[in-house]
Formats: sequence, C-alpha cells, structure tokens
Amino acid sequence: MNFDDAVKAHAEWKMKLSNYIRSPDKSLDANVVCKDDQCALGKWIYGEGKTHSALTEYSTLKTEHAKFHNAAADIIRKADAGQNMNDQIVFGSDSDYAKSSASVVSAIMAMKKKA
Repeated sequence: MNFDDAVKAHAEWKMKLSNYIRSPDKSLDANVVCKDDQCALGKWIYGEGKTHSALTEYSTLKTEHAKFHNAAADIIRKADAGQNMNDQIVFGSDSDYAKSSASVVSAIMAMKKKA
C-alpha cells in the first residue's frame, strides 16, 4: 500500500461508517472496530508501514489512527443503542471522530513528504 492508497482506504472506511449510521444493521461490531490493526490502514501501519517507524509522523499516525478507531467504535455503540447519529454529529468539525480522521490523513501526507 502506498500513501495515496492509505488515504483512500481511510476515506472508504469513513463512507462505510456514514452508511452504517443511516441504517445500523449490526454489520459493524464496536468491539472489533475499536481495534486499530484490523482495517487495511491498520494492517499497513503494523506491517509494511513499520519501515517508516523512525519518522515522528509514523508515531503520530499510530496514535491518531487508534483515536479514530475508538471514536468510530463509540459512534457505532451509540447508533446501535438508537441514538441520533446524523452526519453533522458524526462528521462535524468539532467531533472527536472528525478531528482524529483529519489527523490521520495529515500524518499520512506528512509521511509521504518525508519518505
């Protein structure tokens, strides 16, 4: 996976969550989603991406990616419990999810510049 593919994989996951909150059908399990090594980007971070572990941005990416998955799991739990989880609440710029998502993309792009 290259850096552009990493950003794409992250964006695809965001779409998956957006679709889920519209119709929580239990296809996503918060206890799995909270694990940051299960998605395509996580597998890259803990696998091939380790070749960039000397970069500060790699550490930032790992941290922010873990925060992202915790925020996503929290959203799934709330949606499963019937709470209103519309796009503005989830993806609005003030949400933990949106902040961590932006930080993930920023860290990937910073790594791309240094690699």
